[in-house]
Amino acid sequence: MPQAPIEVHSWPTPNGHKVHIMLEECGLPWRVHPVNIGKGKQFEPGFLAISPNNKIPAIVDPQGPDGQPISLFESGAILVYLAGKTGRFLPEGDRARYQVLQWLMFQMGGVGPMLGQAHHFRLYAPEKIPYAIDRYTNEAKRLYGVIDRQLGRTPWIAGDDYSIADIAIFPWLRSWQNQGIVLTDYPHLKKWFDTIAARPAVQRAVQVMADLRKPLTDDKSRDILFGKTQYQKR
Repeated sequence: MPQAPIEVHSWPTPNGHKVHIMLEECGLPWRVHPVNIGKGKQFEPGFLAISPNNKIPAIVDPQGPDGQPISLFESGAILVYLAGKTGRFLPEGDRARYQVLQWLMFQMGGVGPMLGQAHHFRLYAPEKIPYAIDRYTNEAKRLYGVIDRQLGRTPWIAGDDYSIADIAIFPWLRSWQNQGIVLTDYPHLKKWFDTIAARPAVQRAVQVMADLRKPLTDDKSRDILFGKTQYQKR
């Protein structure tokens, strides 16, 4: 019986790209449903039913672990789920598995939030706040340094094999220029970055909905993402 496509509610952002890459790498059938976060589509009831935190991405797999549909939000949880479903990119042995999971948590708890703040204060904040720009730019440089040192010891972020940790971190580094980073300052990281960027599955994945994403230049979009719309009681 053919696998029904996984329904992917997403947008072409780093967190969306994580899941797009994983699906392409695993060769799973999937169908994308654009959630235009600049127009507030993440607040619609249908999306909130599967992503109560109103963040992309979220998935619905018609054939979940028990053969019944399952919906999931949070990109890290989705990566772990897809790794379990396919047996790929997350080792079975406990020691290697926890090596991968710790670097996945490093991305979820550090790389994503901190680089997201760097993007916000460097590009989107309505006023330039030097303290915030310096704080998050310096934190971005620190995180890049952590990754570079790790990649000086191992070919992939969690060891000898490409894993969901690499898939999670890579999309966040694609905007290195906006984060105040000079990529050549991190030679091990740059080699790793270029290797992942050349993978056919990654190249396909980052083009998904790429033509739909526009720069956030209007006040309405900024309000939806960063202003009172984001914080309304629902």
